[in-house]
Amino acid sequence: MSKKSTYILGLFLTIALGTFLFYNLCCSTLGDEEALPVITETIVAKEEVQPATKSEFSMVDNKSGVSFTSMANFNFRFSNAIVLKPVAEGLKREVDRLSTFLSENSLKTAEITGFYRGDEVNTTAFPNIGLARANAVKSYLISQGVSSRSINTYGELNEDMVPNQENAFFGPLKYVVSTLAENDTSLKDELNKLQKDIKEDPLILYFNIGNTAINLSEAQREKVAKISRLIDKSVNVQLQVIGHTDNTGDRQNNIDLALKRAGFIRDYFVDNFISETKIETSSKGPDAPIASNDTEEGRSKNRRVVVTIN
Repeated sequence: MSKKSTYILGLFLTIALGTFLFYNLCCSTLGDEEALPVITETIVAKEEVQPATKSEFSMVDNKSGVSFTSMANFNFRFSNAIVLKPVAEGLKREVDRLSTFLSENSLKTAEITGFYRGDEVNTTAFPNIGLARANAVKSYLISQGVSSRSINTYGELNEDMVPNQENAFFGPLKYVVSTLAENDTSLKDELNKLQKDIKEDPLILYFNIGNTAINLSEAQREKVAKISRLIDKSVNVQLQVIGHTDNTGDRQNNIDLALKRAGFIRDYFVDNFISETKIETSSKGPDAPIASNDTEEGRSKNRRVVVTIN
């Protein structure tokens, strides 16, 4: 056999062997779906960003048809009940109109409902941050000449609110003007009951040594809401904030300390939209204990501030 024939035969055998090996090692697995990787394209849908909710200032008296409307409104940070400044000029003008209207119509009242979401943190003195927001707006209206006796405030859960990019709510409130009946005694009866309840069961806040913060329980917040409503609606009712201490140390120092604690609570109430002119502070120091000063448990009960009315 010539060299050329040998070369051609070797080439043919090489091709044949390669084909055989390829078929047995590779092609035989083509029927197995797991043999070859399946390349799929995963499309991740972008989360839809909800637009921030906006509510204009709109207060309508359905009886007379008089309305007070502004595209602007009172705005609040998430988990906050302080009105964001500045207040728009157009809103100020409507508040001035509202003030005049309420002063000329003694049976009309402004009903303000503040909204809140369940995931907001309530650090106010009120049962919910929605009621605190309504009271913040009430405080502003009072500063612009509206009588506190012409304003009712409420709080309402609203999970549909969406804050803007700065984490602020635009107008998380609703408003309406209502009309009292000429001979309606329901408010008088309510205030008499509130006055009786607060005198019989005053708000008591206890102070640990070095205490500088207040963390109210739900029951205490409910009492604050009742106190706020009573002093707003009553002409002669004053809030009495009375400081007490245990008998440890110098008596005069304890009297001064108790007065300081009463002042601390007064400032806390003012920060929560209760008028400072309606609050009186005093101190009884160690002179009115409610428990024995011979034990730490008794002394802790004596370190307190009692909030009641005259």
